Amino acid sequence: MVNNQSISETIDVLGDGKSFVRLINAMGSDVDVVNGARVSFGKRKETLDNNDRVLIDYLVKHRHTSPFEHVTFTFHVKCPLFVTRQWHRHRTWSYNEISRRYTSVGLDFYIPKAYRQQAESNRQASTDELLTFQTGAAGPTIQDAVQDHTDGAVAFYNRLLEMGVAREQARMVLPQNLYTEMYATVNLHNLLHFIELRIHPGAQWEIQQYAKALLDLAETAAPVSIKAIREHRGW
Repeated sequence: MVNNQSISETIDVLGDGKSFVRLINAMGSDVDVVNGARVSFGKRKETLDNNDRVLIDYLVKHRHTSPFEHVTFTFHVKCPLFVTRQWHRHRTWSYNEISRRYTSVGLDFYIPKAYRQQAESNRQASTDELLTFQTGAAGPTIQDAVQDHTDGAVAFYNRLLEMGVAREQARMVLPQNLYTEMYATVNLHNLLHFIELRIHPGAQWEIQQYAKALLDLAETAAPVSIKAIREHRGW
C-alpha cells in the first residue's frame, strides 16, 4: 500500500518540467476488490491466488464494477487551469485546490511546444495536424507570442498587487494556461470511468496525458486489476 510516508514517483505529464501527477495515498488493493466480490458468499481472503486473478479478470470483462469501489486513491496534481476545469466536471472525485486568494507566489504557466489546428467537423476538438510556429513573415513564432502574452499578464497582475488590489480580484487577469495544484481523491471504479472518457482520442490531448499517467500510478497499488483493465479495454 502507498501511504503518506511513501509518496510515489512523480510523472512529468506534459514534459515541461512543471506539470506533474503523483500518488500520495492508496487505500486498498487487489485483495480488497476480491473481498468486495466474495463477501456475497461470506468469504474473505488475505492474499491473492490464481482463482482470485481469474475473478478480477471476470469482473473487468463483464463490467461488474462495484467491487472496484473499495480501492481509493489520492493524487497530487499540477496541471493547467483549463485541464482542471474539465477534470472538475467529474463530480465523483473529491478536490482541494490551491487558492490564488491566499497566495500570489509560485506562478507557473504551460507553454505548449506544439499547436494543433481546429477541427472543422467538431467545434470542440482539434486535429493532429500541427501549425507551423511562424505567425508572420517577420513576426514571432506562436510559442513566442504565447510567452509574450503570458509575461504581459503576469506583469499586469503584479502591477495590480502593487496598486493595492486584493489577490482575489487581481487574479482575474491571469490566463488559462496558469498552472494550478490540487489533491484529488477517487475510488478505482470512478477513476476508470474518468480514464475511459479522458483517454479517448476525442478528448483534449493534454487531459489524455493526465489520464494515462493516473492509470500508470494506479497500477502500483492494484496491478492485477489494472492489468485486466488494460487487456480488456485496450488501454
